[in-house]
Amino acid sequence: MPNIKASERSVKTDAERRARNYSVRSTIKTSIRKVEEAAHAGKADEAKTLLTNAASVIDKAAAKGVIHKNAAARKKSRLARRANATQQAQ
Repeated sequence: MPNIKASERSVKTDAERRARNYSVRSTIKTSIRKVEEAAHAGKADEAKTLLTNAASVIDKAAAKGVIHKNAAARKKSRLARRANATQQAQ
């Protein structure tokens, strides 16, 4: 535990931020997994709707500063390629 008052406050706020960021990252992973599962199962329509939702979640995380904007763009791009590959296969 820090001795300086400001450092003590920083420890508390850092823990709060870490918990919030962890929650957002978990939501991102879940939405990505759902799209990938739908794409793998060959459900193109479901994958497309889930892709829209996942892109929204990823964009919100980037806006909050949880992930970098380029990382968000990369995740969305890779996800879109997987979802579109399902549509091409059908």
